[in-house]
Amino acid sequence: MIVKGARIRLNLWQQAAVAVGSAVGALLDPRRADLIAALGETTGKPAFESVLERMKRSPEGRAVLLERPRVISAKVGHAWDLPPNTFGAAYARFMGSRNFSPDDRPPVRFMDTDELAYVTMRAREVHDFWHTLFDLPTNLIGESALKVIEFKQMYLPMCLLSVIGGTARFNENQRALFFQHYFPWAVRAGMQCTDLMCVYYEQHFDEDLEDVRRKWGIVPAPAPPKLNVV
Repeated sequence: MIVKGARIRLNLWQQAAVAVGSAVGALLDPRRADLIAALGETTGKPAFESVLERMKRSPEGRAVLLERPRVISAKVGHAWDLPPNTFGAAYARFMGSRNFSPDDRPPVRFMDTDELAYVTMRAREVHDFWHTLFDLPTNLIGESALKVIEFKQMYLPMCLLSVIGGTARFNENQRALFFQHYFPWAVRAGMQCTDLMCVYYEQHFDEDLEDVRRKWGIVPAPAPPKLNVV
């Protein structure tokens, strides 16, 4: 399945302009998913090319590239009907408890080829699988910790910039909690788990959540110490 949507070819100066504009806009309004996506695309092409090559070397990654599964309601809706101990059911609980929809991801606009566009969209769409597997909340601390893991997995500059931008908005207690508790864990977790972009998650929905965590070397986020963190 080809990733739908109009893609725009940019020269180097245009890429730089979009990257700078997106970075400034995302810092001013971190809720702008479209700006964060544009920043990831215009600064991340070498990283996505590396991810693509790794996927081609992995049997499961090659299956993902061949079949191009999409994380959209029409394709993952059956997760809501799976037994409660399964990975798919845990993902459904994560999405349902936050009133999230898998259809809300912005389209890819600035990648040159269909393959790179798909890998970019895949990285965007598996984000909530990673939230589920690492048991991370969607608050500022949880998102920043997951960006550390994403950086260790894909080396996307956007992930590093997001961590810098996120931690700049922490209050004193949040900053202490993040750097003393979540950051060291996230670095270790991102390094010791399997290559997560080479996983065909949808084929493991009906497996036990703890079993897939063990299989993929995933250590969920430890419970935070009791601090007065907003």
